[in-house]
Amino acid sequence: MTSLPGRTARSLAATAALALLTGAFAVPAQAAPAASNAVAARTAAAQAGVRLHSNAELARALQRIARSSDGRVRVRSVGTSNEGRPLWFATLGTGPKRLMYVTQQHGDEPLGTESALQALATLGVSNGKEARRLRSKITLGILVRANPDGHERQWRYNYDPDADPEYGEPGKGYDINRYHNPGMAPADNPVPEAAAIRRAHDRFRPSIMVDYHMQGRYAFPPPDGREITTSILWPTNVTVPAAALASSKQVGVRVYNAFTRAGAVVSQYPGGDYEGIARNAYGILGGASLLVELSNLPPERQRFQVWTAYVSMVDLAHAAGYGLLDGIDPADADEIPLRGPEIPGTADARSAHAHES
Repeated sequence: MTSLPGRTARSLAATAALALLTGAFAVPAQAAPAASNAVAARTAAAQAGVRLHSNAELARALQRIARSSDGRVRVRSVGTSNEGRPLWFATLGTGPKRLMYVTQQHGDEPLGTESALQALATLGVSNGKEARRLRSKITLGILVRANPDGHERQWRYNYDPDADPEYGEPGKGYDINRYHNPGMAPADNPVPEAAAIRRAHDRFRPSIMVDYHMQGRYAFPPPDGREITTSILWPTNVTVPAAALASSKQVGVRVYNAFTRAGAVVSQYPGGDYEGIARNAYGILGGASLLVELSNLPPERQRFQVWTAYVSMVDLAHAAGYGLLDGIDPADADEIPLRGPEIPGTADARSAHAHES
């Protein structure tokens, strides 16, 4: 389905908003095919594959975006990894609605980082009327690649050879996305990357947090049978305040519809309720919180994955800035279909994406 049932007017409004974004802002050419040949254009673009930025290249790309934006995108380090690599936090906008995105807490889940670079360029470099207006309504912060040490090694964890963690792997490192316990002060956190995310959150004070990860390959059961390209989930810990849960589900519905409109096949993610998971922790702290899992599709489909996540980032910023989340019924989130079974024979390609990211 392309939008949740029973919400036709909102669906049309959302479609119009997405068209505005992809038309008025400087969306990369391969990421904005015309409606009449969208499938063909996405297929052609996908043939090129995705070239992932190294840590050094990421730093240079962020600085180029900052320079091209004439200061509208601001980039700074908000901490360092366990090996001393900077954790880059890019911000744009001056508006009252504050959003924060986090990418690549797991080092071998890189596609959200590539999407974030495109979103920063679109929302920050363009200085057209619509871009200026949106920046007056939102302030967006993106912690781009929260795990540079894991990225360097192409593994899930941070790098800490002395680690003997409850969540992680002894001799390798900690699973960063298990160390966001809201009751733990950053100074007491054994994982510097998780502590940096929490400090950035507390200083930035976002009302919406979205955490971008990757998962394995799954499909809906018959008779549907479609491969799932994205899964999402809001906080599920029982201590999340009712208002935060409701706003998280509103964000989830909006993100679901943006992904679907971009051609993705989206399900609910079967996540747990442990409070140390970022999705739960930042909901417990009172804000809207959402997990996004991009499926680990073959290389020829990864550009499509980057595109759809980029669309979700830009569309959510627009929706938050223009108050389009408020009218969404949180109960609509429960209509998003559950994730189906793993596709046989894809476990090896999935690598470390076996558990919630």
